[in-house]
Amino acid sequence: MSQYALFNILNLSPNDKILHLCYKNITKMLQNGKKCVIIELYEGFEEVIIMTLLKLVYMLLFVIVGLVGYAVIQIKLAGMNVKDFWGFVEANQTLDKLYQFAKKYENLTVQQQIIYLKEAEEIFDAFEKVPSIIWEEEYEKYSEVLNKYKDIKMMRWISNS
Repeated sequence: MSQYALFNILNLSPNDKILHLCYKNITKMLQNGKKCVIIELYEGFEEVIIMTLLKLVYMLLFVIVGLVGYAVIQIKLAGMNVKDFWGFVEANQTLDKLYQFAKKYENLTVQQQIIYLKEAEEIFDAFEKVPSIIWEEEYEKYSEVLNKYKDIKMMRWISNS
């Protein structure tokens, strides 16, 4: 059987590299007298790949939704609203910034004091809505920010008197 005869039977072009490798293997097998079976490529191969990828995406979305649902249930079981917990997460980030700020600067300008007081009050409000057991690890930062808050309030009260 010639090279082109096999390609003509399969309706293939000899320039196709992948199929050419298959052709070489098939012709070697035929030349050695071995029996071989030529498997025709499935016409809907692209659809199978697309469907497999879609199934994978759906499974990932299902897992993500499940994890978010589990987190919401845990927040509700702790006796909090999701909005309050999200406010706590944001306040926790601000707490880190204010903690660094409180350690770095001893004397603040009036404008910096006002900004610090406003940010600290927002943090205190957010932390009040969350059970203290959740923010035990942040207590040192919280108390440092609270002490700085009290100091600024005291200095402002003394200067206004």
